[in-house]
Amino acid sequence: MLILTRRTGEILRIGDDIKIQIVNANPRIVRIKVEAPHQTKAVREERQPREPGQASVTDKS
Repeated sequence: MLILTRRTGEILRIGDDIKIQIVNANPRIVRIKVEAPHQTKAVREERQPREPGQASVTDKS
């Protein structure tokens, strides 16, 4: 795992063809821009269906 500190306007490159730019950041929200080849799949993790048996943050178990 890699954890970075970036400022607004700074860019992170992944390989030769993926570019991530910090567009705006405040204490609650970070807005990013991702440039990648069209065939690269980008899915927000919270939008993916959970696997059966996987607990959610709101589960009280």
